[in-house]
Amino acid sequence: MGFKIGNIQLKNDLILGPMAGVTDLPFRLLCKEQGVGLMYMEMISAKALLYENKNTEGLLEIRPEESPISLQLFGSDPYIISEMAKRIEDRPFDILDINMGCPVPKVVNNGEGSALMKQPKLISEIVTKTVKAIQKPVTVKIRKGFDDTCINAVEIAKIIEDSGASAVAVHGRTREEYYSGTADWKIIKKVKENVSIPVIGSGDVIDGKSAKAMKEETGCDGIMIARGARGNPWIFSEILHYLNTGEEAKRPSIEMLKETILRHAKKQVLYKGEFIGIREMRKHIAWYTAGYPHSASLRRRVNEVEDLESLEELLTSL
Repeated sequence: MGFKIGNIQLKNDLILGPMAGVTDLPFRLLCKEQGVGLMYMEMISAKALLYENKNTEGLLEIRPEESPISLQLFGSDPYIISEMAKRIEDRPFDILDINMGCPVPKVVNNGEGSALMKQPKLISEIVTKTVKAIQKPVTVKIRKGFDDTCINAVEIAKIIEDSGASAVAVHGRTREEYYSGTADWKIIKKVKENVSIPVIGSGDVIDGKSAKAMKEETGCDGIMIARGARGNPWIFSEILHYLNTGEEAKRPSIEMLKETILRHAKKQVLYKGEFIGIREMRKHIAWYTAGYPHSASLRRRVNEVEDLESLEELLTSL
């Protein structure tokens, strides 16, 4: 089941993908309980590290029980990325990932994230410099391409491998597609056929069946789950159950759902304080309860909740 990234052995091939504002410490701890093989943190700006931005410190917090964990940097300056990687190397992450897939306009307009897909030479320089700067394995997350005129994941993956990276993650959509339509798994298969480092497939894995299908169709080494895990940390144990037995696991009961929401909220409050923690829980609760009866009225009510006590009362009344 598992595979190696550099010298880091993963116990299975399921990976929590990086999501800004989602894969923070409280959420990762819940996913870890469900048996995920590797987790990515929220992406961190190399420039913010350079300028010692005070908000960045919170994003860097890692607990020993999270290991193995991948810390993801984004930026476009090879010197800044490699120097910041060196500056933080003694922190307890296992793998350093460089983001070359983020489609968000403010990132792309800075020439960062998936904008790098248009700059093969710069990619080579960033990866080469970073691999030389640190001892830990370096990986890169890319997309199918930038747009339909620039579908170059195979070429970019080869450059990444030649520059010394230990693995590449490929999301089967271009930057212009964002998260719309269907992910193209054929491009993941092509990348797998053209490089010898591990390839992690990303896009449209939402359950055991889709995880198995991605493995079979692409031959990828790892399966990255991002949006499918929002409000659904159980996805990892459910996929593992399906891959091991061929049977679908039972979905969490309403009681389990409420208990998990409350545990998540308590972790958020502990980690970020009540004011921010409870407000951040609102989007998580919308994801947790999507598709359940009365979820629309619950979402309306949860937007008025200001503290842990009120949230507990609300959940009890369900």
